[in-house]
Amino acid sequence: MANIFFRIIFSFLIVMLLLLLLMNDKVALGQDGDPVGSTQGGGGREMVPALFIFGDSLIDNGNNNNLPSFAKANYYPYGIDFNGGPTGRFSNGYTMVDEIAELLGLPLIPAYSEASGAQVLHGVNYASAAAGILDITGRNFVGRIPFDQQIRNFQNTLDQVTDNLGASDVSNAIARCIFFVGMGSNDYLNNYLMPNYNTKNQYNAQQYADLLVSEYSRQLTTLYNLGARKFVLAGLGRMGCIPSILAQNQMDRCSEEVNQLVMPFNANVKTMINNLNANLPGARFTFIDIARMFEDLLTNYRSYGFSVIDRGCCGIGRNGGQITCLPFQTPCANREEYVFWDAFHPTEAVNIMFGRKAFYGDQRVVYPMNIQQLASF
Repeated sequence: MANIFFRIIFSFLIVMLLLLLLMNDKVALGQDGDPVGSTQGGGGREMVPALFIFGDSLIDNGNNNNLPSFAKANYYPYGIDFNGGPTGRFSNGYTMVDEIAELLGLPLIPAYSEASGAQVLHGVNYASAAAGILDITGRNFVGRIPFDQQIRNFQNTLDQVTDNLGASDVSNAIARCIFFVGMGSNDYLNNYLMPNYNTKNQYNAQQYADLLVSEYSRQLTTLYNLGARKFVLAGLGRMGCIPSILAQNQMDRCSEEVNQLVMPFNANVKTMINNLNANLPGARFTFIDIARMFEDLLTNYRSYGFSVIDRGCCGIGRNGGQITCLPFQTPCANREEYVFWDAFHPTEAVNIMFGRKAFYGDQRVVYPMNIQQLASF
């Protein structure tokens, strides 16, 4: 399975290189500022001063646009349903954190690569496609910003704001902000499962999860030491059910091998959250159970208004997942009925649904409290 996956990725990288060389830089419309429109940006009472976002392509909103990277989405049809067009979001529209920002009463959070001046006062998005907990993760895509570097970028932002507002005011404000972190997917898809990495030969599933969560705990503690107190951690989803994995077998079934592979990571993160809540004074960590959300969605998809769960709306080959969404490819018309937008990422409809569940949900999907409750502390 890994060899097939590697050949698919390699073919995709070659095609993307050729197409990106032909593309005009200005195809990325609307990234220079917060998209203007009555349906985008917070309009209610601000529940927290700011939202700071760390992660990968599931929540990246343009930080890879100017990197020498194959992991980019600043071209049509990405952003086809976004007010402002393609921005670097790996979606047809909103990401999960866009919805969460609005529910918090905040404007859409700018990418670190674009944010400046007063823009940073409502938060910054540091997420980068192909990034992982481990620095080595995602190297097949060349340019990306690993979690450790994302944290250093946050420190740069913190230094700039502190120079302008003063240490005491900034420290009090940062403690009331929410820090959203969604990391780990690429440490499996673009590390452990890649044949040109030796990771699988070095660690079994539990050992690898232990390694990742040990690093993760160190990184989150660094954010805590920089003043963060309110954390939202997104777990890994049912990665064996994404179109790129479905495309690797003839049975059109989820890969239980991949789903089982990532389970120890989610279990370890839950244990880590309990430990951090107990041992870091004033810290409040909450966990979004993305795997449970996806399992419920894939089981009851029709009741949620979806009709297609096993292929990407924009992609090529079996399940729309052998080569992901290419520049100017025509996507499906009924995007609101698809669970997956491309070979790896959910549609805006799913992102909005998951964002609302994380914000309002009970302890079956977000533990020990939801984002609305966390914001109120």
